[in-house]
Amino acid sequence: MPTTTVEGPPMDLDRKRSLAAEITDALEKAYGLPWEVYIVVIRENSPENVSVGGEMICDRRGEQTID
Repeated sequence: MPTTTVEGPPMDLDRKRSLAAEITDALEKAYGLPWEVYIVVIRENSPENVSVGGEMICDRRGEQTID
Protein backbone atom coordinates (compact mmCIF):
# COMPACT_ATOMS: atom_id res chain seq x y z
CA MET A 1 0.00 0.00 0.00
CA PRO A 2 1.49 3.36 -1.00
CA THR A 3 1.84 5.61 2.05
CA THR A 4 2.36 9.37 1.98
CA THR A 5 3.24 11.49 4.99
CA VAL A 6 2.68 15.24 4.99
CA GLU A 7 4.16 17.42 7.72
CA GLY A 8 3.11 21.02 8.16
CA PRO A 9 1.37 23.54 10.35
CA PRO A 10 -1.94 22.73 12.05
CA MET A 11 -5.06 23.09 9.93
CA ASP A 12 -8.76 22.54 10.41
CA LEU A 13 -10.45 19.21 9.68
CA ASP A 14 -12.10 20.34 6.43
CA ARG A 15 -8.72 21.35 5.00
CA LYS A 16 -7.25 18.01 6.08
CA ARG A 17 -10.08 16.17 4.31
CA SER A 18 -9.47 18.18 1.14
CA LEU A 19 -5.70 17.65 1.32
CA ALA A 20 -6.08 13.90 1.85
CA ALA A 21 -8.50 13.62 -1.09
CA GLU A 22 -6.25 15.62 -3.42
CA ILE A 23 -3.18 13.59 -2.48
CA THR A 24 -5.10 10.34 -2.89
CA ASP A 25 -6.31 11.47 -6.30
CA ALA A 26 -2.74 12.25 -7.39
CA LEU A 27 -1.54 8.86 -6.12
CA GLU A 28 -4.35 7.10 -7.97
CA LYS A 29 -3.33 8.84 -11.18
CA ALA A 30 0.33 7.90 -10.66
CA TYR A 31 -0.12 4.28 -9.55
CA GLY A 32 -3.44 3.36 -11.13
CA LEU A 33 -4.65 1.54 -8.01
CA PRO A 34 -8.05 2.10 -6.34
CA TRP A 35 -8.37 4.82 -3.67
CA GLU A 36 -8.85 2.23 -0.93
CA VAL A 37 -5.18 1.18 -0.97
CA TYR A 38 -3.61 4.59 -0.25
CA ILE A 39 -2.63 5.79 3.19
CA VAL A 40 -2.16 9.51 3.87
CA VAL A 41 -0.72 10.54 7.25
CA ILE A 42 -0.92 14.20 8.23
CA ARG A 43 1.46 15.27 10.97
CA GLU A 44 0.92 18.70 12.41
CA ASN A 45 3.83 20.68 13.77
CA SER A 46 3.23 23.89 15.68
CA PRO A 47 5.59 26.83 14.99
CA GLU A 48 7.28 26.44 18.38
CA ASN A 49 8.39 22.90 17.43
CA VAL A 50 10.07 23.67 14.08
CA SER A 51 13.16 25.68 13.22
CA VAL A 52 14.53 26.89 9.90
CA GLY A 53 18.14 27.96 9.73
CA GLY A 54 18.48 27.51 13.49
CA GLU A 55 15.64 29.91 14.25
CA MET A 56 12.28 28.76 15.59
CA ILE A 57 9.43 29.55 13.21
CA CYS A 58 7.45 31.15 16.03
CA ASP A 59 10.35 33.57 16.58
CA ARG A 60 10.57 34.39 12.88
CA ARG A 61 6.90 35.36 12.86
CA GLY A 62 7.10 37.16 16.18
CA GLU A 63 4.63 34.69 17.72
CA GLN A 64 4.54 33.86 21.38
CA THR A 65 4.58 30.27 22.57
CA ILE A 66 1.82 29.07 24.84
CA ASP A 67 3.05 27.65 28.15
